[in-house]
Amino acid sequence: MHARHLRARLKGWGGVGAMAAACALAVVFALAVTCTGSVASQTGAQPAGHRTAKALTVDAARAADDCEAPEKQTLPPSRADGPAITAIKNRPGEKRKLVVGVDQNSFRWGYRDPNGGESGRLEGFDIDLVHRIAEDILGDPDAVQFKAIPTDQRIPAIQDGRVDLVVRTMTINCSRLKDVAFSAPYFKTGQQVLAPKSSPIEGYDETLAHRKVCTAKGSTAYAKLEEDRRSGDLPASTDISTTVPNQLDCLVRLQLGEVDAVVNDGALAASQAAQDPTVELKGEAFTTEYYGVAMKKDADDLVRRVNQILVDFRQDTATGWQASYTKWLSATLDDDPSASRPPAPEYLRRS
Repeated sequence: MHARHLRARLKGWGGVGAMAAACALAVVFALAVTCTGSVASQTGAQPAGHRTAKALTVDAARAADDCEAPEKQTLPPSRADGPAITAIKNRPGEKRKLVVGVDQNSFRWGYRDPNGGESGRLEGFDIDLVHRIAEDILGDPDAVQFKAIPTDQRIPAIQDGRVDLVVRTMTINCSRLKDVAFSAPYFKTGQQVLAPKSSPIEGYDETLAHRKVCTAKGSTAYAKLEEDRRSGDLPASTDISTTVPNQLDCLVRLQLGEVDAVVNDGALAASQAAQDPTVELKGEAFTTEYYGVAMKKDADDLVRRVNQILVDFRQDTATGWQASYTKWLSATLDDDPSASRPPAPEYLRRS
């Protein structure tokens, strides 16, 4: 593509967008944050009336095989330590950190501040939650080793033990519950279409016929498009062959004119539209999805602990969920009432 044409397509993206594009097109790497802290003892009896961990784990496995409400298939909260948390706390010296898989180029969720100096500190809504979890488990919000991972590597990174958690705008669904465990949901969103303002595309409908759509590999967006094209709910002529490692790569493809539209979580797409004033959300959300913290399937104590942390995070009016939402997301999502408050959690119980 001619260089002048490329510059014209990218005009208006701004410093954040340029930074994010560079991150998106570069090889994703791991960022180690060299901060340590003292251990805060986290003990407490399991709430009365809860079933045994073994029984609830069996229920969770069954739920993954036959689930209709995946956001409810999680263990009740508890402050009690167990094998997974003890292993994290017993890491020696500088390795005594929470290892978390995150995104580094999702504006307002997990991204590097282009004005943050050489440190390139990660910021955003997901990053606030990571610091909250580290503070609760290890007594230091900065006792974190961040590992930037692409969308399609979220589950393998957990299964291989490369990370303790993934906090990366990850949708809870039945398929993923077969491979990993999730916390209760911490955010509600839905799939939407992002396209240039000048585009005749109107939303997730027949206007996508003969259009090229970009999604991230391993994303719920691609699975939905594939399913709907088979069933006839999406025009058969819609080209969904363009998939990329990270969601932001789709915005870059859109900027370069290589695709006509992007399908992504509305919460992420709204942040991408904030990076580039020449694009906008088209139509309404056509799914309902919930973000959760993902962990290994057998890390029951960690799942319970994260669920307790989320309870506290939602209830903390000063520095918790609402404060983080106001800081990072309200500018782009306040028009969506369901996004401006945390979803109410439900847990596995004795039937």
